[in-house]
Amino acid sequence: MGIYLNPGNSKFATALHSEIYVDKSGLLSVLNKRLGTEQRFFCVSRPRRFGKTMAGNMLTAYYGKNCDSRDLFKNLRIVQDPSFEKHLNKHNVFFLNIQKFWSETHDIRKMIELLQKSLLWELQQQYPEVQYFDKADLTRSLSDIFAQTGEGFIFIVDEWDCLFREVKESPEIWKIYLEFLQNLLKDAEYAELVYMTGILPVKRKVSQSALNMFTEYSMTNPMNLAEFVGFTESEVEGLCKKYDIDFEETKKWYNGYYLPKIGNVYNPKSVVTAMLSGIFDNYWTKTASYEAIEIYIKMNFDGLKESVVRLLGGDRIKINPDRFLNDMATVGSIDEVFTLFVHLGYLGYDRDNQEVFIPNSEIASEFVNAIEGENWKSVVDALKASDQLLQDILQKNATAVAEAIDTAHIENASILKYNDENSLACVISLSLYSARKYYTVIRELPAGKGFADLVFLPHPNQTDKPAMVVELKWDKNANSAIRQIKEKKYTAGCGGVFAGCVGAGFNKYICPIKKKTEIICIYDGRKPAPTGNLLLVGINYDKETKKHECVIEEALL
Repeated sequence: MGIYLNPGNSKFATALHSEIYVDKSGLLSVLNKRLGTEQRFFCVSRPRRFGKTMAGNMLTAYYGKNCDSRDLFKNLRIVQDPSFEKHLNKHNVFFLNIQKFWSETHDIRKMIELLQKSLLWELQQQYPEVQYFDKADLTRSLSDIFAQTGEGFIFIVDEWDCLFREVKESPEIWKIYLEFLQNLLKDAEYAELVYMTGILPVKRKVSQSALNMFTEYSMTNPMNLAEFVGFTESEVEGLCKKYDIDFEETKKWYNGYYLPKIGNVYNPKSVVTAMLSGIFDNYWTKTASYEAIEIYIKMNFDGLKESVVRLLGGDRIKINPDRFLNDMATVGSIDEVFTLFVHLGYLGYDRDNQEVFIPNSEIASEFVNAIEGENWKSVVDALKASDQLLQDILQKNATAVAEAIDTAHIENASILKYNDENSLACVISLSLYSARKYYTVIRELPAGKGFADLVFLPHPNQTDKPAMVVELKWDKNANSAIRQIKEKKYTAGCGGVFAGCVGAGFNKYICPIKKKTEIICIYDGRKPAPTGNLLLVGINYDKETKKHECVIEEALL
């Protein structure tokens, strides 16, 4: 076994024998179909700590010669695939971690020289009988081996994008690096499969699309690799049962990424740590500084500040991800900033509607950390006051609620361009930020004969919290908002918001991020509590007085 050529299966064995291992070997079924075809070039981008290196170690253990990995895979999904035996330990595999080569040199030409020497040394040890045209030329040597032995190579390139993340404004370095990868891999007969991983997709508009042979599988479009991005809902539910961990609380903390055909996707790092510790905390965000997003938020492109406030308020922002050039330097618009945040894992992305959103509590707290400072004081103050505002609503203190929203409105008016019900909904959502600890908050939810402006569904373990419907009015009155809730029957019947309500909480509800206007509530047969489990909240803004009015009523389900 070598260091880079056929390095063996010990790293995968370590992962497999860990207390928690989630089987992602189905990825091999996809790759086996592409081996030796025109579609053999994969660039798979994921946020940090989403299992990219672990997947690379699995590929190395499965394909690589000079080891026997049969026992490692015998209980995994891939064994059921007809292609399993055909490729098991039958290929030459290079595993290259570009980050390590860069860390040893910090000079692009020295890095490439070190990489080539390292690979050539092992190649010539394994193939001493080959007649080499130029023993110092990696590409020619690989071609010589293929021509004389018929043996090709699988390339697994981990952290491929580290130069674009660490050397942020050096297009000349990028150009040299991309040309090296192009010369090594493009149109290379000896390349049976190339599996390249990183946080960023393939860099565009440098060296005339040098790596245009790659198919990109990214957070904005994972295609048929979506199930291998993170942990799926069913995988997390299984772990929660095994470790006796509250599944709904796990969803609140770590759910939120949504991928087509797969549904909800969870952060692997955070889920594993929470399962093993039994404690919910911000585990993934602690593996890097919030400065990763703070630096871009402080750029404050036109409308960026308002958009961040809207995201914190639970809103979704439409973007055009195609404007992003797949690096961290040429970022000059909201579209590019938010697309970068999607790739970094700080925003979820709804591909069907081209909208971004803050996926869960863990990520929301990172945004709050990033906006601390004088320029965001009004927003931070509103967030800090949100606990008290929620208590005022629960205590039906309508006067205090109206006064708190007045303050939030005045202090954030310049940010939110306050002029309609949408802005009113945004400032109220922001002011009730802390309610997300106890509630699932849904905006514009179809219910009864219309759309409820804001609905607060208690998490199932929050049995002491009432459900809430908040209806907003602009230049009318708060009582008319309460009347609308009742007349349009937002809370009544099987099609209403609260069908399936059990006591003060919910037995089960499904709110697909993919289609935010849909909700399915499943009633389990138990009767809801007779009283005190639902609040109707009407809020109106008067343009002349620039004051808010609030009415709060208790209702029966």
